[in-house]
Amino acid sequence: MPINRSQLARQLRGHVELLAAGGMREVGVKPRRSVKPQTAKAPAAGNPAPVKSSAAPASPKSAAGFKPVIVPSVALDELKQHASPQARALEPVAEAVRVCASCGLCETRTQTVFGTGDPRSPLMIIGEAPGGDEDVKGLPFVGRAGKLLTDIIEKGMKYKREHVYIANVLKCRPPGNRNPEPHEIEACRGYLEMQIEVINPKVILAVGLFPAQWLTGKKIAIGKLRGEVHEVNGRKVICTYHPAYVLRNYTVETRKKVHEDVLLAVNILGPGPLVG
Repeated sequence: MPINRSQLARQLRGHVELLAAGGMREVGVKPRRSVKPQTAKAPAAGNPAPVKSSAAPASPKSAAGFKPVIVPSVALDELKQHASPQARALEPVAEAVRVCASCGLCETRTQTVFGTGDPRSPLMIIGEAPGGDEDVKGLPFVGRAGKLLTDIIEKGMKYKREHVYIANVLKCRPPGNRNPEPHEIEACRGYLEMQIEVINPKVILAVGLFPAQWLTGKKIAIGKLRGEVHEVNGRKVICTYHPAYVLRNYTVETRKKVHEDVLLAVNILGPGPLVG
C-alpha cells in the first residue's frame, strides 16, 4: 500500500532516532569509482606469495563499544508478508533492532527477537525477554511458556494467536535467562514505544512483572497489579502472571487468576475474530 510523503517522513525520522539510540552517530557515503584491474606480479625469488585469510571479518565495534551479532531478522521477513500500513511502518523499527548495539546483550544474542503476529490487532501481548528457544528461532513465546500462552489465547480467550501481536520488553536474550536489568530495559524502551504507537492496540496484556511495571509505572508486585484494568495513555492495560511462572506454580488458584485476568480483556474486546 503506497504511503504519502508525511508518513514516509515520519517513518524515516523514527528510523534515524532509533539508529541514534543504537549508538550510530554518522553515516558515511563514498562515491563509487572504477578500479582498474591489476596484473598479478610474481613474487620475488626467496619471497613466498602472501596467503589470504579465509576467516570471517570480526564484527565492528559500535559507538558504544559493543561488538553486536548481526544476522537476518525473522520478524522483518514476517512483516513483509503483511500488506498493511502498520507492517510497513514497523519494518524500519525491526531493521533498527536487527543492528542494535545499545547494550551488552547485542554481543551474546543469537539473533534479535522483535515481535510476531498481526500488526493490525487490537490486542497486544507484551512479555519480559526472549528465552533460549526464542533466541534460536527469532520469535517471542515459542518454547514451553509460548505453548501455554497459545492455549491462553486460543482456549481461554477464544482468539487466534496469529491475530494477536506479541512482543517483549527486551529484544535480546539475557544470558542464562536472568531478569532484565534497568539499563537494558531503557536501551529497548524506544523500540517498544514505537511498536505500541504503530500498532495502537485497544488492549495490552502485560504478562510478567517487568512489562507490568514498565507499562503502569508502578513499582509494586505483580499480584497487586493484576485483577484490574489500568488506563495508560488512552489504552487499557491488564497485568497477569507470566506463563513461565504459571508452569512453575501450576495450581488451580494460579490458573484461575490468569483466566480472570484474560477475561477482563475479552470483555473489552468482545468475541473474535480480532482481525477481519
